[in-house]
Amino acid sequence: MASNRRDFLSQPAPENYVAGLGRGATGFTTRSDLGPAREGPSDDQIKEAVAKRSAQLGLTEAKDDGGDDNDPRYQDPDNEVGLFAGGIYEKDDEEADRIWQDVDEKMAKRRQKQRESREKAEQEDYERKNPKIQQQFADLKRALGTVTDEEWANLPDVKDLTGRNKRARAAQHQRFYAVPDSVLAAARDSSEFGTTVAEDGAASAPQDGAMTNFAKIGAARDKVLQARLDQASQSSGTSTSVGTATSVDPKGYLTSLGNAGINEQTAVSDVEFARKLLKSAVDSNPTNAPGWIAAARVEELAGKLVAARTIIARGCKHCPKSEDVWLENIRLNDNRNAKIIAAEAIKANLRSVRLWVEAMKLETDPRSKKKVIRHALDHIPESEALWKEAVNLEEDPEDARLLLAKATELIPASIDLWLALARLETPKNAKAVLNKARKAIPTSHEIWIAAARLQEQLAELSKGNVMKSAVQVLAKESAMPKREEWIAEAEKCEEEGAVVTCGNIIRETLGWGLDEDDDRKDVWMEDAKSSINRGKYETARAIYAYALRVFVNSRTLWLAAVDLERNHGTKEGLWQVLEKAVEACPHSEVLWMMLAKERLLAGELDEARRVLGRAFTQNPNNEDIWLAAVKLEADNGFIDQARELLNTARQNAPTDRVWMRSVAFERQLDNKEAALELVQEGLQIFPGAAKLWMMKGQIYEDMGKVPQAREAYSTGVKAVPGSVPLWLLFSRLEERSGAIVKARSVLDRARQAVPKSPELWCELIRVERRAGNAAQAKNLMATALRQMPKSGLLWSERIWHLETRTQRKPLSLEAIKQVDNDPILFVAVARIFWGERKLERAQNWFEKALVLDADIGDSWAWYYKFLLQHGTDEKRQDVVNKCVLNDPRHGEHWQAIAKDPRNARKSVEEILKLVTASLPS
Repeated sequence: MASNRRDFLSQPAPENYVAGLGRGATGFTTRSDLGPAREGPSDDQIKEAVAKRSAQLGLTEAKDDGGDDNDPRYQDPDNEVGLFAGGIYEKDDEEADRIWQDVDEKMAKRRQKQRESREKAEQEDYERKNPKIQQQFADLKRALGTVTDEEWANLPDVKDLTGRNKRARAAQHQRFYAVPDSVLAAARDSSEFGTTVAEDGAASAPQDGAMTNFAKIGAARDKVLQARLDQASQSSGTSTSVGTATSVDPKGYLTSLGNAGINEQTAVSDVEFARKLLKSAVDSNPTNAPGWIAAARVEELAGKLVAARTIIARGCKHCPKSEDVWLENIRLNDNRNAKIIAAEAIKANLRSVRLWVEAMKLETDPRSKKKVIRHALDHIPESEALWKEAVNLEEDPEDARLLLAKATELIPASIDLWLALARLETPKNAKAVLNKARKAIPTSHEIWIAAARLQEQLAELSKGNVMKSAVQVLAKESAMPKREEWIAEAEKCEEEGAVVTCGNIIRETLGWGLDEDDDRKDVWMEDAKSSINRGKYETARAIYAYALRVFVNSRTLWLAAVDLERNHGTKEGLWQVLEKAVEACPHSEVLWMMLAKERLLAGELDEARRVLGRAFTQNPNNEDIWLAAVKLEADNGFIDQARELLNTARQNAPTDRVWMRSVAFERQLDNKEAALELVQEGLQIFPGAAKLWMMKGQIYEDMGKVPQAREAYSTGVKAVPGSVPLWLLFSRLEERSGAIVKARSVLDRARQAVPKSPELWCELIRVERRAGNAAQAKNLMATALRQMPKSGLLWSERIWHLETRTQRKPLSLEAIKQVDNDPILFVAVARIFWGERKLERAQNWFEKALVLDADIGDSWAWYYKFLLQHGTDEKRQDVVNKCVLNDPRHGEHWQAIAKDPRNARKSVEEILKLVTASLPS
């Protein structure tokens, strides 16, 4: 008899059931500081649930004679039974209930404070006994503050056990079976040819239970294992299982086979699969040439060359008009058979140029090659490729010329043949050939360029500009190439030595396709820079010349042209460009000074003076020209003339720069009193000139008058509070005097005036470091980097002076992530690699810093110091030459030495060596 009771899993859950409660699971949470998601039922709730469950199953009895508290008669006050079963609930009863309720509420309020305090105490006691995870680990978190960087770095990494567990579970489902010896032996012999014959017709395998050769079986097992390993290590590519042969892409498979090499360890199963697949393909479509080629290459890949030749021969029979099949057959056979196959292929494809050329290549002596090509030309006289092969085979230029003459008659539309014939003809006949070519192909710009080059070769430039006519004709024929193509042709002419033709091409075509509304100047400058980068300087020179004819007064173009001549031209060419530049831009003092400097470098002092005199005429009272004239006289030892020029400049061009140059001139001559008098006069006129205040303080320092120097700096920072170098000089004076507290105070005031100055923060950190307060220096560095995280100066200071040697490299990586491009940081990184003896990487980082900003002299000095230890003489000289060319002006160490009055007349090379010697080791 079937029971109506449902099975266990189909029964409803008991009341107050909590899943997992029996094993201690009471919920989950996603944050450790929140505690468990729920605490589970209390003891009273559990007892009540058990009692109800027992009552439902009839397994419990009343505990005493007084009755059961769970009697349903006492559960509903509106459904009473017994004594009050017939009672009526009247207004008096309602009033009594309300009164009792008010009494209960009043009594509850009387005990509210005591109850709340008791509940609070119980809650605290419960939280103390059951603390949250966050509270449990609070002391451990506080203890992490004492962990050092070394201890933190030495913490072991957590191992990943998930992969091991997955592999263990996967291993449980694997089953291994012993492989019979016959299977291994068959796998071993699957790719071998049997070459032995059993005697008397007996079977080669033992039939009487002879001993098994375990050595061979082991070798076969290793071979199968190796094949599977190779198959697993290689990508599967695009091969997929197909159900029918018609779903195969023979062309794609042919391509993949062409890219694959012959692998001796190719899996046997792969070869068999490909063989069956392609056999089905060629059987279903025997006229598909790529299928036959792919099938042959599979056999070639498997090492069965004879089978490959047989298959491709069948392919030639089924696809006699396919050039690819015949060429594949020729490739798979040796030279002797290949000639026979080539003859059959040509019979089947008499007008195939590729087969004729392949047949010619199979011949070994030049005579036979010529014979084959001439036979080919008899059948295909209009083939340009065959005529080119025939001309290339000729050793006598006269014979080649005759062939080309015939070829141009048969193929008048071939540009290459016309140009080749023109090159072989005499100059006079070449003109006639090119004229014929122009008539035959009026849309060819190559023929016009060849005519222009011929005109240049014959020195007949006075007879007219061929390129001008070319542009007119090509535009009329609507065959005008693009600007970029013309520039490429001009560069090609320059490469082959036709400089005049190169210039003519640029002159006639550079403006083609550009309207006046376009930003032509920028476009042409970009074209010139591209040609310079490709090493085509004549083309760039022609582009600048054309652009300057359009934009005559463009100082930017003139400076670019001057830079090209300075770097890739001659002195005479540079002088000519500068002379034209000052005529076109007479009010550009930069061009005048460049011309004067170049004349001076050439040793022509009087000519340099005349240039500056002309500049004065065009730009009266220009301070730059005045100062250039003063430098010219002072550098050549004409002190009185330089002093007189400065005196005149102070009267005619009274600027702060003129006064500063006057003070610097007297300091260089060690006339401290005269310099002090001039600086006092200058400050009365220019009280906001920070450099004059700096010079005043430095003069007092040179004279040993520290109080006066302090007063000068103090007054200067009040007059010019935004001058960072002035604050630095003030602080360093106090530090040298031994007043560290005053130096610190000066820098604090400076940071208030200039809040986010890396130089001021770095100086303050150095003051603390030099005073021995390493901890304070680190704290200041942390604060500075929070405010200025992209300062390479601060990162460099931290890397080299505030961290241990082991922390420099990881810290430099962090700095590079924070700072995009900073030459100071790049130099710091280069020094790290230098210290680790990674010389090539160090050199790369030094060069990156120089490319980023070549005006920082410290980068040049560090690089030169590096090359003094690990470079060659040529490399060191190259760096010195580049440094002189760039003439750097900035850098902490560089400025300190270059602006010293004692080094005023030293060259850039001498300054570089002095700065290099002053760098820390």
